[in-house]
Amino acid sequence: MVDGEKAPAPALLQLETLLALGLDQRTAENALVNSKVTANLAAVVAEAGITGCDKSVGNLLYAVATKYPNNALVHRPALINYIVSTKIKNPAQLDAALSFLTNTGPESLDIGKFEEACGVGVVVSIEEIQSTVAEVLKENMEAILEQRYHINVGGLCGQVRKRHPWGDAKATKEEIEKKLAEILGPKTEADNVKPVKKKKEKPAKIELWYICELQEKKVAVATAAPPSEEELNPYTIFPQPEENNKVHTEIFFSDGNIWRAHNTKEILEKHLKATGGKVMTRFPPEPNGYLHIGHAKAMFIDFGLAKERNGHCYLRFDDTNPEAEKKEYIDHIQEIVKWMGWEPYKVTYTSDYFQDLYEHAVELIRKGLAYVDHQTAEQIKEYREKKMDSPWRDRPIEESLKLFEDMRRGLIAEGAATLRMKQDMQNDNKNMSDLIAYRIKFTPHPHAGDKWCIYPSYDYAHCMVDSLENITHSLCTLEFDIRRPSYYWLLVALGLYQPYVWEYSRLNISHTMMSKRKLNRLVTEKWVDGWDDPRLLTLAGLRRRGVSATAINSFIRGIGITRSDNSLIRVDRLEYHIREELNKTASRTMVVLHPLKVVITNLEDGKVIDLDGKKWPDAPADEASSYYKVPFSKTVYIEKTDFRVKDSKDYYGLAPGKSALLRYAFPIKCTEVIYGDNPDDIVEIRAEYDPSKTSKPKGVLHWVAQPAPGVEPLKVEIRLFEKLFLSENPAELEDWLGDLNPHSKEVVKDAYAVPSLATAVLGDKFQFERLGYFAVDTDSTPEKLVFNRTVTLRDSYGKAGPK
Repeated sequence: MVDGEKAPAPALLQLETLLALGLDQRTAENALVNSKVTANLAAVVAEAGITGCDKSVGNLLYAVATKYPNNALVHRPALINYIVSTKIKNPAQLDAALSFLTNTGPESLDIGKFEEACGVGVVVSIEEIQSTVAEVLKENMEAILEQRYHINVGGLCGQVRKRHPWGDAKATKEEIEKKLAEILGPKTEADNVKPVKKKKEKPAKIELWYICELQEKKVAVATAAPPSEEELNPYTIFPQPEENNKVHTEIFFSDGNIWRAHNTKEILEKHLKATGGKVMTRFPPEPNGYLHIGHAKAMFIDFGLAKERNGHCYLRFDDTNPEAEKKEYIDHIQEIVKWMGWEPYKVTYTSDYFQDLYEHAVELIRKGLAYVDHQTAEQIKEYREKKMDSPWRDRPIEESLKLFEDMRRGLIAEGAATLRMKQDMQNDNKNMSDLIAYRIKFTPHPHAGDKWCIYPSYDYAHCMVDSLENITHSLCTLEFDIRRPSYYWLLVALGLYQPYVWEYSRLNISHTMMSKRKLNRLVTEKWVDGWDDPRLLTLAGLRRRGVSATAINSFIRGIGITRSDNSLIRVDRLEYHIREELNKTASRTMVVLHPLKVVITNLEDGKVIDLDGKKWPDAPADEASSYYKVPFSKTVYIEKTDFRVKDSKDYYGLAPGKSALLRYAFPIKCTEVIYGDNPDDIVEIRAEYDPSKTSKPKGVLHWVAQPAPGVEPLKVEIRLFEKLFLSENPAELEDWLGDLNPHSKEVVKDAYAVPSLATAVLGDKFQFERLGYFAVDTDSTPEKLVFNRTVTLRDSYGKAGPK
């Protein structure tokens, strides 16, 4: 193989073989349980050509099997020869050798530098050890006399080892212990008492969003740990392009063979020349639906890494299935990527490479690594479960070449043939079970037209196009981890450049659905109002709800891009980042959702007082643009929930005989309640206002007044959204549609707003005081404004408004 080393199939190891190497029983048994260690150890034993050895040699060989750098496997036999011949005879020498070989990689080995680096031929006499031990003990005498036998002997050994790295570690330790006994004499009772180790307390990492919530509830919070380098810059975990010469993965075959996939020096140099050494990533959505917040995480990683390293990121449409793809989705994806703040280096399509992919498929057949198969989908599934080869697996190469050409020319019926990669049907990893490379579909392609009637599969095309586009970092979610062997199998088989693959945890958020298939069902069956329904966590839905790309990216950065488990993230965390931004960017105003009429009896008829409302809490007094006009007249409206007939000590709203302050206006006191046809139907409140503002009520209410006598306030439509699903994780439910929240959307048709809101346009965002943050909806018109609630003022931990 050009860029993958194929190891011979070693004999299966037995426990007796490992014990003969001097390994202890437990180490030997543990090695046999781990298939990867067993395979490596079997290869090491085969390369050593021995059936037994002393314990020191056996332990070094075991260390080679478990620690050897994959990028330098070509030099492993040489290292094993040094161990067996006892030229390398201790762990310190072996560690130095492994470090040297890691840096050397597959390049030719400079024997002189290698032997010098790991002390081959260097002999440290016992006299030299004794002399150096005496020097080290003299330098540390003050600490020795103070700590006596509690002195760190390992630290003293380390100081000797710095001066004699190849000296006998056992002899060094024995000499130090002997000299300590001579200096300190017999152990006292205090020397035998074990010192109590002080545990170093690690400050708990508490996320800012949760700290804020706790502080609002007046819960004491310990100081959080300072952010790590990875938190400050999440992209530090990724290697540089020039480091892509190590083994990416080991592909284990059922017959014992191992392919070790890595780039050769020549292939890597060709790649670096083509890219100029820049980081090249790709964001590869399939154009079969609208993007959701999980794709925002993928964009943050793909585009973000390229931007941070001054590289490039492709927007590549993975359009291998002509039946599911639509231009609507392609247009949406391009538009939403730009809205999210990312600029693609180039927009490409997998279909741009159909000719290259076809030619590589022919090459694969010629190499005997692909074949035309006639099994049905059901038969393929059955044979995979039984680990059986297809009856057509070993057909002649020329026959597969002719049949594949017939497939391309449309001479074989749809479903009657596929091209399959000849991988390993007996492999425990089902993603190595002769995956389909091509299938027949007599469907015109949205981008490629009707040129093709055979289309490549994702498993065949994805890795190949990554290679053809010289992608340096192929980044995907953890469920693709088991596809790594097949990804690299194809690139190794064809001798192509291999990108660095890294998987990260999938984004799962509570009370929503992230499956594109289930989202499609919600939309097509009209459970929601389209792909941009504000209740969905599609990016279009979030944008319509009033969420900004900045808030989404801030949320993604906050949760990180690690390989941790796919735990469920509470939607509160997303809402925290949305509130944080809107608190700074959304101007304040007043809207009453469910108006209750209040007549101010001591204000003369026809009088209107223009008051100033603050757009921002810290608005300077001399800045007119930071204020809006609020008319105060004889008829005002408050929320129905801000009035009670029965008062209580912990209630701060309006009640008979009780006062409350109208925001930016005056205190008012309820003097009379006007009922309708029944005692529960309150139609009007009569109240007196305090023009001198001498009374100081605790409750503060938002309100809207008639702008002129007999003129209704501005009517607006308000849409209030709650969580779409009742359960935290509806994806786990069989009847997930039955978990839909029947109260996830409430429409208030005739809310009242202050006059200044009449000029609101799409894109405007506001804090409706005491109600939450709201944004103008796409259904809005100058005649009838429509607002969506983006998020409440508080999350589920607390509520706003009077008690």
